[in-house]
Amino acid sequence: MYIDPNLPREVFGWHSDRLGLDMPIVRYGNWGRPLLLFPTAGSDLYDCERFWLIKAIEHHIFAGKVTVFSINTINKMSWMDESIDPRECGRRQALYSGYVEEEVAPHIRRAVENPNARIAVTGASFGAFHAANAMFRRPDLFDTLIGMSGFYDLSPGYTRGVMTDDIYFNNPMSYVRNMSDAHQLHLLRHSSINLVCGQGAYERPEKSRAFSTLLWDKGIWNDLDLWGQDVNHDWPWWHKMLSHYIDKLGW
Repeated sequence: MYIDPNLPREVFGWHSDRLGLDMPIVRYGNWGRPLLLFPTAGSDLYDCERFWLIKAIEHHIFAGKVTVFSINTINKMSWMDESIDPRECGRRQALYSGYVEEEVAPHIRRAVENPNARIAVTGASFGAFHAANAMFRRPDLFDTLIGMSGFYDLSPGYTRGVMTDDIYFNNPMSYVRNMSDAHQLHLLRHSSINLVCGQGAYERPEKSRAFSTLLWDKGIWNDLDLWGQDVNHDWPWWHKMLSHYIDKLGW
């Protein structure tokens, strides 16, 4: 078993008309701070379970500190499929953001019985990108980011030099730079933004450092937490990072 058989676990979901896909959600725990978890790269909502991330934070879930919701991405039908034009990838990403904001967030609020709850977001690698995009697009819905070993700019690699409105408004390094809405900035300046990354094999700490610098330039407080040269881009370290931050944030 990847998790304790006594850990509350529920799989729910619905058909998303905007995506044209059945989109399941798995929830772990019944109480605590709602945390939305995005999977890595081309994986799925059970990514966190198969690779023991839920096991690593199980004690926090049992303690009622956090209840975790894990969802699918559409990476394999967008950015990770080089046969698809970047413009179409951007369009699909915009639809996915709508799914997160207009379908997933209301579901989580209903599940925790708080219609005004602001939700924490996390993910590792590509999951950190999606988590950051959710938060910076809609800080009225999301107020805490734990970005692990992430990148926050789709260009130039994934966009192949193309820029459209759909890409721009789903690429944090693009739209945050020009963000000017006073209410949105106020919410972000009173949120918890944590960018944690190792400096070992396959890590790209410069990606987190660049985003952190951009945020400070906008007057947005953030915690850039670079771990050691032995900390690689791999699950055992993400286990430690997420458990550490649930403790550190005092949930």
